[in-house]
Amino acid sequence: MDEEPVFIDTPEGISTFVDYVTLQETRLGDAQPPLYFDIEGERLSRYGKVSLLTVIVYAGKGPERTHIIDIHTLGDRAFSTAGKHGKTLKNILESPQILKVFFDVRNDSDALYAHYGIQLQGIRDVQLMENACRQHTAGRRYISGLSTCIEGIPSRDDKARWRRCKEKGEALWNPQKGGSYSVFNKRPLPSDIVAYCVGDVRYLPMLYFKYRRGTEPWNKLIAEESQRRVSASHSAEYRPDGPERTLSPWSAEQNRQLDLWNAPRDYFSYEPDDDLDDLEYFEYSDDYDNDYEDWTRAPWQGPPS
Repeated sequence: MDEEPVFIDTPEGISTFVDYVTLQETRLGDAQPPLYFDIEGERLSRYGKVSLLTVIVYAGKGPERTHIIDIHTLGDRAFSTAGKHGKTLKNILESPQILKVFFDVRNDSDALYAHYGIQLQGIRDVQLMENACRQHTAGRRYISGLSTCIEGIPSRDDKARWRRCKEKGEALWNPQKGGSYSVFNKRPLPSDIVAYCVGDVRYLPMLYFKYRRGTEPWNKLIAEESQRRVSASHSAEYRPDGPERTLSPWSAEQNRQLDLWNAPRDYFSYEPDDDLDDLEYFEYSDDYDNDYEDWTRAPWQGPPS
């Protein structure tokens, strides 16, 4: 996936993209989700702005294709422009039959719903998948950021490359590091921001298949909890930067079920406190992803005047 991403900033480009997506094979369901998403923008939420939407389209045959959609330029047209078959990007995002993979869908969903009336469906949240794979209830208490998950991939070269792209991109957009959110709206888009956008989605397919399980009950749980995150992000009470965001969503009964599903073969021979997941899981960090930027004013209080 080293070829340049396709940059889409015209209604004609959206129409072509939508037609390409609608042609992808979706009958395999969870076995091969075709779409992996990430969104960038200023204080990404109902209180901020949506600038860029990055999508990996992977049909299971041939190379992955990466697209960056210029929401800043297109606005509503990005979601309302139809392809030859009458489908729009809004239709795709709201279709329960077309699976969409996000890493922590909450603020992305909040922003799409608040600004464009899009109600995401067919979501699989990789952050929840990683958490649900942990062996014991105690190890599932806190969720992990994307950086922690990428640190778990085997290739040192891939991890080093991702870190470099992340650091260069943050230096441009992160106000705490001397950058400005306005860089997401600069055209042509700086190459380091293109690499940053691509970097946040390029490992989602790898992580999805790393954490995915083959049992229907496990997949159903992930689907339901992913969709519950979407619904919660639409509520008036949703806090885009609330402290409770670091906690996993599982009920006591769900944790008991996950303990059983994740148990080693000698499940009844070990002590419950033994062999807990790595301590790194107990400290949440997202390395300044723009939807986790610390705001000087609590986001649920509204944007600064």
